[in-house]
Amino acid sequence: MTAASFFHPVTLSIAEICAHTGASLGNGGSGEKSGDDIFVQMASPIATAISGSITFLDNPKFIDALVETKATAVILEEKHLDKVPSSTIALIHPKPYEAYGKALSLMYPTAMKPMPVTSETGISKQAYVDDTAQVEGDVIIEANAVIGAGASIGRGCHILAGAVIGRDVQIGRNTTIGTNASVSYALLGDNVIVHNGTQIGQDGFGFAIGTDGLGKIPQIGRVIIQDDVEIGANCTIDRGTNGDTIVGQGTKMDNLVHIAHNCVIGRHCMLIAMSGMAGSVTLEDYVVVAAQAGIVGHVTIGAGAQIGGGSGVFNSLKAGEKVLGYPAIPAKTWMKEAAKLRIAAKKDNNKSG
Repeated sequence: MTAASFFHPVTLSIAEICAHTGASLGNGGSGEKSGDDIFVQMASPIATAISGSITFLDNPKFIDALVETKATAVILEEKHLDKVPSSTIALIHPKPYEAYGKALSLMYPTAMKPMPVTSETGISKQAYVDDTAQVEGDVIIEANAVIGAGASIGRGCHILAGAVIGRDVQIGRNTTIGTNASVSYALLGDNVIVHNGTQIGQDGFGFAIGTDGLGKIPQIGRVIIQDDVEIGANCTIDRGTNGDTIVGQGTKMDNLVHIAHNCVIGRHCMLIAMSGMAGSVTLEDYVVVAAQAGIVGHVTIGAGAQIGGGSGVFNSLKAGEKVLGYPAIPAKTWMKEAAKLRIAAKKDNNKSG
């Protein structure tokens, strides 16, 4: 039998959702009610939502679906209020997607981070915890996890099945380490999420080219991951050569991201799938690196800069700069050049036709 969902929602009243998200009741449909006696039991896409579900509208392309939705409640901007069906409660918010995310975090709390897979509580008898490791209370360490000598695990942490925490690693409180992940030569803060299969603290790629071949350079630094960082599945974060590789507070990484030795990632950056950076790159705060983009070593990407998907960055970028292409150039320039190429190609095709 196929499971309809692996996540079991918490039933919430409309009033609870408004209080948690900051949304306000609109005038559409049943919105004049207080919301205390109206409940939702699930979240659904706007086009397939049924009674008892909550949904949202952020993209105007789905206006037609809004008109036809059967959802009990929809979160949307006030300008779309007149399109809400009479049977649906409108919840007004200037950023509907953000508010929807907050609602889901309350309704589906188990979907917020990797959850224990063995249903064990406390320290599994099948886990290995070195006698010199320090483990605070309310920690779950599942079967086949390994905690090395001198490691420190803070209160409320979850170390999932097969994870390896290396010698002297320090992990803050309420942090989750996913299945088969490994953390070595690293210091992690509070509320960090490391998804399955990610490897933190392995060798940086350091070799000296000589007449005898490639001489290995020992990597003796650390990885420092600050509070509230989330790292996707199968990412790799190399430890520093002499200094440290640092990931700043609140930064989020997609799956399959690579951070090389000595990189310094600022606060609240977004690194999307299969992006990567060579050694000693600095990203200032709020930088976005889109999918499959690559950054050459020893450059600085200014605060708030955005690097488009598939781009190759070979030079430092100023704060707020937006680039595309390989090699990366200003996004507006790239789009103009691409448009000219399309026009030229169309003319050539017409001539040859």
